[in-house]
Amino acid sequence: MELFFMHDYPRPGEKWKHFKGHIYKIICIAGDTERDGLDVVYQDTQKPKLIWVRPLRMFMSEVDHEKYPETTWKWRFMKVGDANE
Repeated sequence: MELFFMHDYPRPGEKWKHFKGHIYKIICIAGDTERDGLDVVYQDTQKPKLIWVRPLRMFMSEVDHEKYPETTWKWRFMKVGDANE
């Protein structure tokens, strides 16, 4: 299983904003039995409050500026709230 930025990865309860604008609450970091990797499980803070899963490496990746040239963000997600907020 991959060990990622152990001090920087999303933690349960934190809120992270996607570069397209939605804010998500982190549910957990999960392992995947079918591949060697970790996933982030997170939930939209707005209705219908869908739950999403994305590989941790992708969650923590840079925005594809060729695909989204108008965005000024460097990273796909940015932490905007701690678990206790």
